[in-house]
Amino acid sequence: MRDTEHVSEIDRVLKGQETGRDELVSESWRRCVQTYGMDPTRPEPAHIVTEQQLREHQEQSERLIATARSGLRTLFKQVAGQNYVLLLADAKGICVDFFGDPRFEEDLRRAGLYLGSDWSEDLAGTCGVGSCIVTGEAVTIHQGDHFGLSHTPLSCTSAPIFDTGGNLAAVLDVSLLRSPSPKSTQNLAMNLVKASARRVEMANLMAMTRREWVLRFSTSAEFLEVDPEAAVALDDSGHITGMTHGALECLAPSGAAELIGTRIDQHMDLNIDDLPDLMRGRPPEERVLRLRDGRGLYGHAIAPQSARVSRPQAIGALSGPLRNFGGPDPALAQIAAKVDRLAPTQVPLLLVGETGTGKEYLARAVHVLGPSNRAFHTLCCSALRKEKVDGIAEGGAGTLFLRGIEDLDDEGQALILALLETRNDLRIIASARREAADSGTFEAIRPELYFRLAGSVISIPPLRHRKDFDWLVDRLLRRSPKDVRLSPAARAELGSRQWPGNIRELATALEIAMALVEGSVIDLPDLPPPSGSVHSKTDPDDDLEALLDACSWNMSLVARRLGVNRSTILRRMRKAGLSGKR
Repeated sequence: MRDTEHVSEIDRVLKGQETGRDELVSESWRRCVQTYGMDPTRPEPAHIVTEQQLREHQEQSERLIATARSGLRTLFKQVAGQNYVLLLADAKGICVDFFGDPRFEEDLRRAGLYLGSDWSEDLAGTCGVGSCIVTGEAVTIHQGDHFGLSHTPLSCTSAPIFDTGGNLAAVLDVSLLRSPSPKSTQNLAMNLVKASARRVEMANLMAMTRREWVLRFSTSAEFLEVDPEAAVALDDSGHITGMTHGALECLAPSGAAELIGTRIDQHMDLNIDDLPDLMRGRPPEERVLRLRDGRGLYGHAIAPQSARVSRPQAIGALSGPLRNFGGPDPALAQIAAKVDRLAPTQVPLLLVGETGTGKEYLARAVHVLGPSNRAFHTLCCSALRKEKVDGIAEGGAGTLFLRGIEDLDDEGQALILALLETRNDLRIIASARREAADSGTFEAIRPELYFRLAGSVISIPPLRHRKDFDWLVDRLLRRSPKDVRLSPAARAELGSRQWPGNIRELATALEIAMALVEGSVIDLPDLPPPSGSVHSKTDPDDDLEALLDACSWNMSLVARRLGVNRSTILRRMRKAGLSGKR
């Protein structure tokens, strides 16, 4: 009687009558009869390919099976208690991998829920795998949704798996021989299979793009690093070379042709040089991406896992993260160019600058430009512990960043010297505060250690001496999940401050302003008050020429930064012999 009712319902659908079935199912039924010429009154057994054919399909899918196996095993553990069977079918509908309870193996074979089963829609009719292949969407084909009478006891939930070029590569399916009647009982299965398919795509992208950057993104900062929603692979010029399907849905809903081969900055306010800022080491909530339509996401960048082939560089061109070290400022460009030339070498670097000027950013940039698959070790010299040093001594090759070497006591210096004696595979980068260097604190460091750390000294200017202030402000604003801008008055006010905490202080001030602003424009009332004067022991007259240069010899702006009258600046200029614009 049930079979008669099922055939009758198919007939009504073919006549254009509504039966309450999902439109996706009704469309598939029409294809089965009108396109494939199937007869709903004939029960068809499961279609199983030969062993030779199965081996051929498995060989063609070998890489994908290996990539997916770990995730599928985890998924099966989640659903095995509910008697689900797990199938991985290739793009032609052939089951090439299988997880199921061996106690029900014979029943599963008869139902086609086993290796070698052909679930293509034109052969098996409306079914989870076949309809998923045709539509490219996750589907649940539950009991009477199936076209063939042999399959109506089954409940099958399937999700597509796409390759890095956006083409259908496989289908992940969880099925039950028998299930409760309401289709809604399979909602959990749908969520699980979609999440697992997304993770398989992510693992496949990582495996296929080891020589390129991978940018993962998520709407949730909490899940950014553990279970991101989408990802793209990027070459050295910022062009998208691979993706997960979630990236396509997010960035180019109309099709893969609008994503593969395009530059990432066509889709979001980001370029290849920004990627080091999105790596681990910064809290996920600070790694904000701004899409061109105004939406915000959180980003996690993963550096190439093996050496990339260097591209020929134009004169003055810089490598990767160094292009974002600063904006239009000749002094910064000279520093970045010098570091760019030193980065591939093993020359120890000593980075000297006031607090918050970007010493660690520069150290990480040098590390990224060096050999891949190496660790970035950080030792804080003011709180050096023997256990921490011993851990690095036993670790692998990489970059050792010594933060604040002026804080090393005698015991700490001995520990670092002993480490350097035993490890010649560590790239040493040290940092020191400007006031320590100027006050002669380095004289307390043993010469045999100092000269092993200071192979090349890189002096980083304070923010008040930089000409790229507006560029830096705009770059920091882009990191916010809010779409905000500065009013001219607020920008002028920020530009007139001294910034003793440099970039770190500026970033904090903008963060406070973005939290306080009610609209989209940050104005003077939204800005926090300025902090105190510059904590430097240098003569202000010695600092004057650098300030004038940074302010393009605008004496009024210099006066505002120093908190003095313009006449005071003129007097100091005459005293220092600075009589006119250079």
